[in-house]
Amino acid sequence: MDIIEILKYIFLGFLQGITEPIPVSSSGHLVIARELLGIEAKGLSFEMLLNTASLIAILYIYWKDIIEIAKNFFGYLAGQRDEEAKEDFKYVIYLIIATIPIGFAGFLLKDVVGDNVTVGFIGVMLLITGVALWIIQNKNGEKRDGEITVKDSIIVGLAQCIAIIPGISRSGSTLVASMAVGLKQKNALRFVFLLYIPVSVGTALLSVSDLFNDPDMNTLWLPYLLAFIASLIMTYFGFKILKGLMENSKLNYFSYYCFALGTFSILYQIFWA
Repeated sequence: MDIIEILKYIFLGFLQGITEPIPVSSSGHLVIARELLGIEAKGLSFEMLLNTASLIAILYIYWKDIIEIAKNFFGYLAGQRDEEAKEDFKYVIYLIIATIPIGFAGFLLKDVVGDNVTVGFIGVMLLITGVALWIIQNKNGEKRDGEITVKDSIIVGLAQCIAIIPGISRSGSTLVASMAVGLKQKNALRFVFLLYIPVSVGTALLSVSDLFNDPDMNTLWLPYLLAFIASLIMTYFGFKILKGLMENSKLNYFSYYCFALGTFSILYQIFWA
């Protein structure tokens, strides 16, 4: 494999990493990039590898929160009854509730949503994502972590199911839903990315066999590895970009981006594909 091909894979890793946290659909970007760069997509093992890199980055970002929540959760189970332990116990339950819908949807639709998605279809879904972000951009509710309800969790969980469709952003759909049910933006961001962890862990575990059975692994291990590293690093910076723009009430920037890329993708499908 020549250096140009290796650089293409590194670019895909870069693209996955930077777009995974921000609400612009990483899967949609990979479809567009593969089309433009001429990289054939063979199964889901490469994409799952990049998603695992993003998962590790999110675990690093939230490791203190995860340890604290886990300590209080198991402490509550062991009889600890202070308010913080009770709140974190309920928080974990709400994360579990929000995870259940995507588990069912992924199982039922795993053979329906595949790799054969056109750039034009991705463009339409990006426009939908942009509209949703535009509608929600200025909303900042009052609910904090301890005020999340079962209903809120179900709504966010159902919103996450929509992101099975390529071109619909997972972080975007869940952020929109979290803010729509009244969560403060800071708390919505935390809930969305802690919710990302169990889903991604499950996906990573289910894709291990696909990765090791990948017939191209013997020849592609180096570009896969470099793409993994690129995705890992850029996910961290992508999260920082999202957090910074949310803190400055500039979610509309992502709307503009989705509108621009969505329009380009549709035009590409019509005139050049």
